[in-house]
Amino acid sequence: MNLALTEDEAAFRDEMRNFFRTEIPADIRERNAAGEELSREDMVTTLQILNKHGMASPHWPLEWGGKDWTPMQHHIWLDELQLASVPEPLAFNISMVGPVIATFGSEEQKQKFLPPTQNLDIWWCQGFSEPEAGSDLASLRTVAIRDGDEYVINGQKTWTTLGQYADWIFVLARTNPDAPKKQAGISFILVDLKTPGITVRPIKLIDGGHEVNEVWFENVRVPAENLVGEENAGWTYAKFLLSNERTGITRLGFTKTKLARAKELAAQTAVGDGTLLDDPVFAARFAEIENQVLALELTQLRIVSSYVDGKENPASSVLKLRGSELQQLATEILTDVAGPDSLPFEAGEDIPTPVWAQRATPTYLNFRKTSIYGGSNEVQRTIIASGILGL
Repeated sequence: MNLALTEDEAAFRDEMRNFFRTEIPADIRERNAAGEELSREDMVTTLQILNKHGMASPHWPLEWGGKDWTPMQHHIWLDELQLASVPEPLAFNISMVGPVIATFGSEEQKQKFLPPTQNLDIWWCQGFSEPEAGSDLASLRTVAIRDGDEYVINGQKTWTTLGQYADWIFVLARTNPDAPKKQAGISFILVDLKTPGITVRPIKLIDGGHEVNEVWFENVRVPAENLVGEENAGWTYAKFLLSNERTGITRLGFTKTKLARAKELAAQTAVGDGTLLDDPVFAARFAEIENQVLALELTQLRIVSSYVDGKENPASSVLKLRGSELQQLATEILTDVAGPDSLPFEAGEDIPTPVWAQRATPTYLNFRKTSIYGGSNEVQRTIIASGILGL
């Protein structure tokens, strides 16, 4: 593979780099780079700017705002977005339900949902995981029973990320409990969260934060027209969605940014007669992670260029597996650079410990989740063994 960009690709990279650094408000990018929690308004502002310039969903079909870009251009777009610390377009909208509706939805659903989904006029959340049905998603027990022109949904979803902000939820529910295989009786249904019978309850995390929720459905009546595609075919659509999600979890630009920040801070940290970056063992850790990032970047280019719309690509599990591990390594090494200064929690500027160091440990602990969501890494190894290696 030729690692050098062509003249056109280099020009495209420079265009993306300039756009992200001039059009997206600097204060939002700076707070995102510092690891601060962004507000709903920050996310809406960012996505609406991207959408105004046709940059929100380049991988969507052309008739719905997509771009006729090469795989390399798509890669450059995402890489430069992350390198500029631009908040990434809300994955539930842009990488998950949007492509599912565009690929499998009815024309009426496309007209109704795709424009507001793209502009974040509708904030979506994901109703997949349940108690005892997380990585083993096909064991879900939420049911949707057809009653005339409606489905009646009963059940519980959990770990619903940012559900407190959401307007709608896309739900996997069992519509045929008697199916011979548990995957065969599941449907994909769109649900307005204002529908009577829905309760969203916060799950408070160990650091006191509110990032995830549980969602209860008690005799929730949903129009049958909100069924996406065919009844009992939801597992196919879920696999398509999860393939997109796993590819998006890679986040190499994020990892590069975190590593660059960690190196910069290591070069400012005095150790003996030199700096932490001068320590050969510590420098070797940086070099090893950077080599792994490069290897995964090449793998990502191969996978993206071979991707076929509408078909699950088991190789996306490789990206999810290694991408999540590298994000964890980047946050870990930043915590090690901070050292004892990473121990205080939310003390702010009342103590001499730098604020970036105080955020290092909470960020490190929070990123333990990346090897779990989107299908745990143990599950991804099984997919790689069977779907790629044929074991």
